[in-house]
Amino acid sequence: MKDNIVLTGFSGTGKTAIGKEVARSLGWTYVDTDSDIVEKAGKPIADIFSQDGEARFRDLERQEVRQACAGDRRVISVGGGAIMDDECFTTMKKRCIVVGLEALPETIYRRLAKGGKHRPGRPVRPLLAVEEPLERIRSLKAERQYRYSQVDWTVHTDDLSIGQAAAEVLRGWRAAREVDLQTSRPQPKDIVCVAHTSSASYPLYVGWGLREKVPEILKGLGLEQTAYIFTDDHVVRPHARQIQKVLQAAGLVAHTFVMPSGEATKSLDTAQSIYRWLAEHRAERNHAVLAVGGGMVGDMAGFVAATYLRGLPFVQIPTSLAAMVDASIGGKVAVNLASGKNLVGAFHQPRAVIADVEFLSSLQPRELASGWAEAIKHALILDPALFDLFARKTDGLLALERDTTTQVVRRSVAIKVGVVTEDERETTGRRSLLNYGHTVGHAIEAATEYGAYLHGEAVSVGMMAAAEIGHRMGITPKRVVERQRDLLVRFQLPVTAPGLNPGALEQAISLDKKTTGGAVRWVLLEDIGQTVQRRDVPPTLVREVLEEICSNG
Repeated sequence: MKDNIVLTGFSGTGKTAIGKEVARSLGWTYVDTDSDIVEKAGKPIADIFSQDGEARFRDLERQEVRQACAGDRRVISVGGGAIMDDECFTTMKKRCIVVGLEALPETIYRRLAKGGKHRPGRPVRPLLAVEEPLERIRSLKAERQYRYSQVDWTVHTDDLSIGQAAAEVLRGWRAAREVDLQTSRPQPKDIVCVAHTSSASYPLYVGWGLREKVPEILKGLGLEQTAYIFTDDHVVRPHARQIQKVLQAAGLVAHTFVMPSGEATKSLDTAQSIYRWLAEHRAERNHAVLAVGGGMVGDMAGFVAATYLRGLPFVQIPTSLAAMVDASIGGKVAVNLASGKNLVGAFHQPRAVIADVEFLSSLQPRELASGWAEAIKHALILDPALFDLFARKTDGLLALERDTTTQVVRRSVAIKVGVVTEDERETTGRRSLLNYGHTVGHAIEAATEYGAYLHGEAVSVGMMAAAEIGHRMGITPKRVVERQRDLLVRFQLPVTAPGLNPGALEQAISLDKKTTGGAVRWVLLEDIGQTVQRRDVPPTLVREVLEEICSNG
């Protein structure tokens, strides 16, 4: 049982005031680890850094975090950087429900400049004593995003009073405790994070050899009756059949529906065939749909789960890298029409995502490279440290070294979950960051009728097109364009699409779901880990870049 609450977050998100209010509401003890460090050291944190060094401060911080988390019924506020220390983070997650307090960089800057909305009278922080403090805040937040996305619950404090924020923390604490109880199992380390949305909270498992634990996980979720496995003819042997045998050995009834592989299968006609099959098997609302396969299978099975009997419980078991780090997360399910991709769909959150990294060993090099494109995209838009990890560990990742690959997949999954948690239904614009490279990427897929390029390959070319557009608009530095191109090439991904018709790509872009009032919303890079969204990209510039990436020269 986790009997403490830890509040973490960037400076200016309100940890102290909100933490005290939460503690008062529960009748618990409030602990501020930074204040305890100052008291025991006999000097301010800034002096500890300047006189004793950061290493000494981190040692003191680890001691205070260990001591605080060892107690019970405590609300603990930790320093903004504590979450990045592996030992501190492990300690917090082991004994506490960890709640992240979030705010926009502009909100944080405004609060700190005024002494803090939740901390009146406090002096201006050293964080502001730089040439461009707002950019510094954005940069630091991006570096910490990986860990922020691994907390048990997130509260956005921008427009909340102290009391409202405290109430949200308590709501999150209760929900996270419930998830913790419902998903208790011998190997909780396999859960990389928990996604929290308005409609559901669900765990994401990432590990090596997880297929054997699928029955145990399903039972922990209350899905102990009939399971309907949806897969395609490339994945049915061995993966889907292995899952079916494991379920049957555990006493669960399991039926399998096999679809033809390929994006063309993702249609209303296929959905109708599945509806008939489910009706023949007398599917009920408490029966589970399991998607065992890549993104197409997840989309198709999820769409059916969202619509049959007005909604069946749904579990994603991705077998491709692209599905693990992207398609299986976020609850977006859809089918294609002749006029475009994913035009008919819904938001239907899974009950869990179970990513067995060992499945990747069966992928062909081209399929694996396609998946790396989505993971690299996550690094480009939100995590410079992950981008550097890709650069350092390229050979190990291409060879699917177990520990390195699992680490990177877990980190990429956490990034996607963090974004989806903030913007479940694409209403704030945050989730649009995930569309980096997809405007041109989707156009390439549509123009080639989903037959010539794998999704990640098309996105790779799309990212290069976006980088070139950004560079020519004075937004993306040349060094960023070059670093992106170098990494994509090292992962054996295409950076051009020779022979395609630029006009066909333009037409496909005009039909993109991200187009509003005729204006395309482009996600562009200001730096690695820093993005901007623009609707003022000149059509002539788009045409110029498209002609270049389609050139045979």
